[in-house]
Amino acid sequence: MDVVDISRWQFGITTVYHFILVPLTIGLAPMIAVMQTVWHVTGNEAWLRATKFFGKLFLINFALGVATGIVQEFQFGMNWSEYSRFVADVFGAPLALEGLVAFFAESTFIGLWVFGWGRLSRRIHLLCIWMVAFGVNASAYFIIAANSWMQHPVGVEWDTSRDRPAMNNIVALLTNNTTLAAFPHVVAGALLTASTFVAAIGIWWMARASWRARQLRLAAAGEAAEVEETTAPSLVDASPEQLDNDAATMWRPVTRFALWLTMAAGVALFLTGDIQAQIMFKQQPMKMAAAESLCETEHRAAFSILSIGRQNNCDSITHVIAVPGMLSFLADHRFDTEVKGVKELQQQYAERFKDNPAHAGQNYAPNLFVTYWSFRAMITWALGSVVVAFGGLWLTRKKRVVTSRRFAFIALLMIPAPFLANSSGWIFTEMGRQPWIVAPNWVDDLDPLRVSMLVQQGVSNNSAGVVLGSLIVFTLLYGALGVVWFALQRRYIREGPAAPGEEERKLDASDDDKQLSFAY
Repeated sequence: MDVVDISRWQFGITTVYHFILVPLTIGLAPMIAVMQTVWHVTGNEAWLRATKFFGKLFLINFALGVATGIVQEFQFGMNWSEYSRFVADVFGAPLALEGLVAFFAESTFIGLWVFGWGRLSRRIHLLCIWMVAFGVNASAYFIIAANSWMQHPVGVEWDTSRDRPAMNNIVALLTNNTTLAAFPHVVAGALLTASTFVAAIGIWWMARASWRARQLRLAAAGEAAEVEETTAPSLVDASPEQLDNDAATMWRPVTRFALWLTMAAGVALFLTGDIQAQIMFKQQPMKMAAAESLCETEHRAAFSILSIGRQNNCDSITHVIAVPGMLSFLADHRFDTEVKGVKELQQQYAERFKDNPAHAGQNYAPNLFVTYWSFRAMITWALGSVVVAFGGLWLTRKKRVVTSRRFAFIALLMIPAPFLANSSGWIFTEMGRQPWIVAPNWVDDLDPLRVSMLVQQGVSNNSAGVVLGSLIVFTLLYGALGVVWFALQRRYIREGPAAPGEEERKLDASDDDKQLSFAY
């Protein structure tokens, strides 16, 4: 591999790992804010326990997300310096807003929220977590605005003196229709991830508490029963009645809240994804064709569920199972719309850029195998959340609690599904834009010959060996961080929330008795 390929691999690996953590942070913050709001309004300690419990999991995720996100900033200067020079006058504003307005705000209010239990008034403390929720979503908006400019550049003019685009309309950049479509889709994906995470954990704890209560009753009756040895505060020394009450009054309401949010997020994903598909059809027709591995232009273009053959060879792809007219419908809600194929678009792009020596012999189609299957992986993985939502809502109907340990285990297995769906969606978004690092704007009155950049034009002048060495180091380091993240999440999920009454005791304790670390 040359330096371009290795640099792409490094950026891809670090970005995908970082984004595994991002959706949980974006989605879990407002969910925790809702939990604390319910406690603030009702005084029901069960919601306080849930707030503290999921707040701890949120902080673990947030800390690792910050650590991995910092690496992204260094990548721009080290491996992609030519790209950074090209977009410098454009990206400065949204990235500065993300850092100064969003990230600093969320970090500050997280500190106030963590150390403010029992010290700030309850209203001010509640405001802090809502500000965190606002901050993480504002941060996402500014980052998506920057990324959307790479997908569809707007709000710039060509600066002849510096030979690069310069921003002349920040409002146009921040209200890019690509941004306005992508942001709600990303937030919906984040809420799906967080709600599935909360629901699966709630289902598992419901089943765990119910099973332990049943075993304790059998043991008390003199029947053979294996009672789990545990150090979880809410299980130790709890009677069967207390365990049943915990399942019914804490875990069931929290889980039902998460399950209904999962359903709402799924509907929002469907609607926002439909809007994105129509925008993609107009702005990036090659990506639309690549999503289907559509080599020839077609009317009533079908959407295939399965294809076989050499995916990157247009002469050997066979679509085995397909829905007639569905790709055309996704393009603009008409079943007879013409969708241009890879071959015709390749000819059009080659003709438009024929006078630019840097484009000589350029293949303008992305990797068809990756785009085709990542698009389908995104949809398939999202079905894991559907399993949790429908199964959980059915088993908790009519004030019932989940007692099936088998379904609880299935729910835990489905936790990675929305994470993988989010990652697959971003892989499709970014790989589908290739070979462009800044895609041409074919729609608006902007010179696509200048305000566009190929991937190989954006890479730094590093040696392949140097980039490969750092790639190996980052891969090993991120693998170790992944183990740490999983170990911490597993430990505190198994430990569970504080015992009933314990959280309120901590809030009422004197300053000398309070811990300066989240009161745990």
